Amino acid sequence: MSQRTYHILINGTVQGVGFRPFVYRVASKLKLRGTVQNGTQGVKIVVTTTPERLKEFLHTLQTTLPPLASIETIETHEIAYEAFADFQIVQTQEQGERSVRIPPDVSICAECERELFDPSNRRYGYPFITCTHCGVRYSIIYDLPYDRKNTSMKFFQMCKACEVEYTNPLDRRYHAQPIGCWECGPTLMLLDHVGRGVPTPTPIDKTVQLLLDGNILALKGVGGYHLMCDATNEEAVRKLRERKRRPTKPFAVMVKDIQMARELAHINEMEEKLLISKERPIVLLYAKGRHMGLPLRVVAPNMSRIGLFLPYTPLHLLLLHKLNRPLVATSANVTDEPICTTRESLEKLSGVYDYVLDHDREIVNGCDDSVVMVVRGQRVMLRRARGYAPASVTLPFKLPKRTLAMGANQKSTVAIGFDDQVILSPHIGDLDSIGSVAYYQKNIETLERIYGFTPELIVHDKHPEYESTKLALQQAQETSIQQAQEREAELVEAQHHYAHILGVMAEKGIRGKVFGVAFDGTGLGDDGKLWGGEFMVCDYTGYERVGHLNYFKLLGGAKAVKEPRRVALSLLFDLYGEETLHLKNPTTEAFSQAELKTAYLMWQKGLNAPLSSSVGRLFDAVASMLGVCQVMSFEGESGMRLEELYANGVEGSYPFIYENGEINILPMLEAMIHERDIPIAVSKFFHTLVEMVATVYEPYSKLPLVLSGGVFQNRILLSLLLERFPDAFIPNNFPPNDGGIALGQVVAFG
Repeated sequence: MSQRTYHILINGTVQGVGFRPFVYRVASKLKLRGTVQNGTQGVKIVVTTTPERLKEFLHTLQTTLPPLASIETIETHEIAYEAFADFQIVQTQEQGERSVRIPPDVSICAECERELFDPSNRRYGYPFITCTHCGVRYSIIYDLPYDRKNTSMKFFQMCKACEVEYTNPLDRRYHAQPIGCWECGPTLMLLDHVGRGVPTPTPIDKTVQLLLDGNILALKGVGGYHLMCDATNEEAVRKLRERKRRPTKPFAVMVKDIQMARELAHINEMEEKLLISKERPIVLLYAKGRHMGLPLRVVAPNMSRIGLFLPYTPLHLLLLHKLNRPLVATSANVTDEPICTTRESLEKLSGVYDYVLDHDREIVNGCDDSVVMVVRGQRVMLRRARGYAPASVTLPFKLPKRTLAMGANQKSTVAIGFDDQVILSPHIGDLDSIGSVAYYQKNIETLERIYGFTPELIVHDKHPEYESTKLALQQAQETSIQQAQEREAELVEAQHHYAHILGVMAEKGIRGKVFGVAFDGTGLGDDGKLWGGEFMVCDYTGYERVGHLNYFKLLGGAKAVKEPRRVALSLLFDLYGEETLHLKNPTTEAFSQAELKTAYLMWQKGLNAPLSSSVGRLFDAVASMLGVCQVMSFEGESGMRLEELYANGVEGSYPFIYENGEINILPMLEAMIHERDIPIAVSKFFHTLVEMVATVYEPYSKLPLVLSGGVFQNRILLSLLLERFPDAFIPNNFPPNDGGIALGQVVAFG
């Protein structure tokens, strides 16, 4: 059969993952002739061969991929015949529209780990060992294509030995951009809390001793710094809590290996796969009764679950190998600010840590640790970041305009959409400070720069006070100036809960109508009230709100978000009016008599008391009424505390009234108040929420059921609903919380 020349364009995660040398090896084995090169749209192959051999070539590429590679699309067409002497890897092509995936940061691979602990290897003990199958990617990228000159490794001149590996197509370090060694790569330095160098020939050994002595270390990782201490040292953990002003929020714990993880927690097959995966997320697990000396009451107060993760860098491995005990490893950040990525930003925490184990490889893009849990065999993403981000979604349709989605205000992410692709940023966080807003803007700039992206449409939340909404207007104006146009980029708003449901539809590729249940803490509704207990029938063209919780007042507005007692008191006023002032229960006893009277006037006159239908706030109210939590020290604490009180053997639910599209929750609350056994009350509360969903869904049961919103981070509620409705759709690749809002916003006007 005669030979022909073909142009092949492969898009997906195909740069920085050893894809070109993989293509080279496959082509050489099949005795093909041609070229392969990186480009802004992926990997471009030109090959001269027979149609039969081409088919074999493409099949082999798709079925024997390198560990970190993934193929999204392959476009093949015949071009004018061209003769080649052999098959070669040629220089990167940098022109054209950019659509290639940004590779995420992943954990050290097995080959590099073996070399790390092999005394005969030249990289023995080198804390930055890497190859094309592992290591840093997104966190060091300035620009695409993913070449060394476009990363923070450009400041390190390769030695001869590394250069030989880097330029050999048959070596697994061929074009491994972060390649380095003791002679030419990044180096460690140990500093005290004021930045003075600590003289030591072995920084890791010295760090291990400092940790064993009870010190708190700031350690520079992949996407930012961690604060670390010996997790078995109760005094050290308490000291970290006091210095960081974090009284009860659980700490994540890094363990040496899966064996140590099994000592600390009950782990099922899926949870183990997540723990040892290349992404190495923090996995929420049930703690065991014995804890290797780990003081769970201090590491994770009031909780039966613990967040564990395994070392994902060679530096972590070396530390844990020598230490041989678990480490508290929490993000180094000022409250409400993003993770610290530079020494300058870390200095704000100099009163928290005693020493810094630092290195000289710049973190270009900050990226926190990812957090996941498993519920009824499904992965639930609580924070999508290192290992999983930036994320790419292929839509079931093409977008009419290049779209920038601004996300929400809590647990923020941003997204860009073009053609049928959406690229989501890693977790950014809450936009409650100047630093967090600056970090948010940097994430937008990074995506726009890397993809050469200028939006034609900017989508934001309806809430006018969200920082993301304010920045949307600013972004539109800046885009207008950049484009030298007379009009700004089009600016539109998407309703918060509709975006929650659309995000799941986009992830799952659902085309038709669905019945969406959006339970969260807050989100501005079409009527100007704060929604959060919503039932809607929707598709990509719009939605109809068919049900919701009855409205109740949030006494003190924003204060009520952090004080469950305020929400509970408002609902007690709804139940009993002025008589509430004379009641004796956990909620009323959390106030002075003067405070109660003032709150009653606020409730009567509606002063600083916005109306809400939020299930998140309902959780707060229940926690207060049952004496579980009156004031929260961290977001979601009331729901987590209620999880702990759920009892499996309890049956039954409380009454509620559903009419005219509104669920009256007062009958449930009144019955609950008179329940003497708190675990029974909590359990029946959860069951009642399931009954509410079932009641409103019943007339629409032919439609797919979609669940989203921050309340579905609650393991008990989600588990009960999936037991009742096993075919329900939940987000698996993106968080149910506001971290998934940007994806829904992109498709709201698609």
